[in-house]
Amino acid sequence: MSWSEGYISEVDYTTGYFTELSPALAEVALLNRSIRTRSLARPTYLELGFGQGLSYAIHCATVPGELWGTDFNPGQAASTEEMVRASGSDARVLDASFAELAERDDLPEFDMIALHGIWSWIGPENRRVIVDIARKKLKPGGVFYVSYNVMPGWAPIAPLRHLLDIHASRGSAEGTGLLNRLDSAMEFAEKVSSAGALYFKAHPRVLERLQKMKDKNRKYLAHEFLNAEWHPMPFSQLVTELEPAKLSFAVSATLIEQVDGLHLSAEGQALVNSFTDVVLRETVRDFLANQQFRRDYFVRGSRRLPGLMQAEKLRAALVVLTEQASNIKFEVRGALGTAKLQESTYAPLVEALASEGARKKSLGELERVLEPKNIGLPSIVQAVTVLMGKNQLMPARADEVVNEVMPRTRALNLHLMDRTRANSEIGYLASPVTGTGIPVGRIDQLCLLARSQGKRGAQAWADSVWETLSAQGQRVLREGKRVEEEAENRVELLKIASAFEKERLPVLERLGIA
Repeated sequence: MSWSEGYISEVDYTTGYFTELSPALAEVALLNRSIRTRSLARPTYLELGFGQGLSYAIHCATVPGELWGTDFNPGQAASTEEMVRASGSDARVLDASFAELAERDDLPEFDMIALHGIWSWIGPENRRVIVDIARKKLKPGGVFYVSYNVMPGWAPIAPLRHLLDIHASRGSAEGTGLLNRLDSAMEFAEKVSSAGALYFKAHPRVLERLQKMKDKNRKYLAHEFLNAEWHPMPFSQLVTELEPAKLSFAVSATLIEQVDGLHLSAEGQALVNSFTDVVLRETVRDFLANQQFRRDYFVRGSRRLPGLMQAEKLRAALVVLTEQASNIKFEVRGALGTAKLQESTYAPLVEALASEGARKKSLGELERVLEPKNIGLPSIVQAVTVLMGKNQLMPARADEVVNEVMPRTRALNLHLMDRTRANSEIGYLASPVTGTGIPVGRIDQLCLLARSQGKRGAQAWADSVWETLSAQGQRVLREGKRVEEEAENRVELLKIASAFEKERLPVLERLGIA
C-alpha cells in the first residue's frame, strides 16, 4: 500500500478550525463535570493528524507550552509549518505517520493528546498505534480528545456510503479526478433511487441526506465518504479500544450536549440518569439522540473534584463575549429542535457580560452581580455553557498570558489575512484573550488587513477590498447573486465595511484580534 495507507491524498481536506482541540475549552468542559485533570494552562500538547493545520497553528500561537503536531501528508505539513513559523512559534511540525511518530525517542510526555476527524477514517492497526502512543506518552491525569462517527446515527446511511464508494472506484472512468467521480457517484445513487430501490423507500431520510449533500463542500464529502477506511462504531467499541491506554470517558467536548434538556425528553433524561454504568448510559443517550458524530474527552486516571474545589475553580473562571450582546437570541437548537432559553436568566446574564465595555469577567463576579435577581452559580454555569456552545461566549485568560502570546497571535493573524487576499478558505483568526480561533469572514479580514496598513475608516477599507477583489476578477454577492458593475460593488462593500466598523470591530478589539 502507498504512503497514504488508503487515506485520500488526491484532494486536500477543508481548512477548518475545531474549538474542541483547544486546551482552554477542554479545561472548561471537564471542570463543568467535576473532572480533575492535569493543568492545561501551559501544556505539553500533541495533535495527531492536523490536516490543513489551521487549528494547530492557532493553538501554537495562543497556547503557552510545548506543542507537537504531525500529519502524514507532507504538503499539509509544509503549509502548517508555514503558518506556525509565521507566528514566531517554535512548536514542532512533523510529517510523520502515527507509526513513525511512535518510534521516535525524543517524544516528551504529554498533558493532552488530541485528534479530530481521524479515528473513523483509519484502519485498526493505526488505531492501535494511536492507543499505544497514548499508553506510553500521555501523563497520568492527562486528557485525550477524539472525534468519530458513531452508531446508531450512521446505521441507515452506511449502505449509501458503500454505494457511492463502489461507483466512484468501479463505475467511473479512470483519470476523471476524485471530485468528478464523487459527483458521478451521487448522480448514480439518484438513478438507483429513481429505479424504485426499496432501500430508499424504507429509509426516506437517507434520500433527503443525499439531496442535501449536493450543497456540501466536495472536498469534505470526498474525505467523509470515499476513504478506503471508514469505520463508524458504537461508543462501547471506542471505550474497549482505548482501554489499553487506561483511558476513561470523562465528558462530551460539545458543550451544548452537556445540557440534557436540549437533546433528551423528560422520559429520556430519567432513563439515562438511572444508569451508573457509563457505557450503557452513553449508548442509550446515543440511541435517544440518534447520534451520528461524537466529540469526547477521555482522561487517563479520572478523578472527581470535591464540590468545594469545583465551586472555587468555577468562580475564578474568566469568560468574555465573542458576539455583540444585541445579536444574541435567547434560543438554541438541540436534538429535539429549537428551544427557547429562559429570558429571566439569560437577559440579566448577557447584560452583565456586556457591561463595562464587555470586558472579561469571572463567574464569581457575575454571581455577585446577579445575586439580587436570585440567579445563583448553578444557573450561571449552565447558561454560560449554553452560550459557549453557541460560540457567543468563550473562556478568557489572565492578562499576563494574553500579553505573553499577543506577539504570536498578531503575527499569525497578519499572515492569515494576507493569505485571505487570494481566497476565502481561512475563516478564523487567533484570539490571545480566549486561546482559540474566532470566526472572521473574508471581507472582514480584508478590512482588518487594510486597517493594519494604516488605512482609516469604512470608505478606505471598502476601497482596499475592492482593489483586491477586482484584481482577481471577483465580485460581491448580493442575495446570492454576483454583482457585476463596479459602482454597485463599491456601494455593497461600503455597506459591509460600515457594518464591520460598527458591530464586529469592537468585538475583535476586545478579543485582542484587532
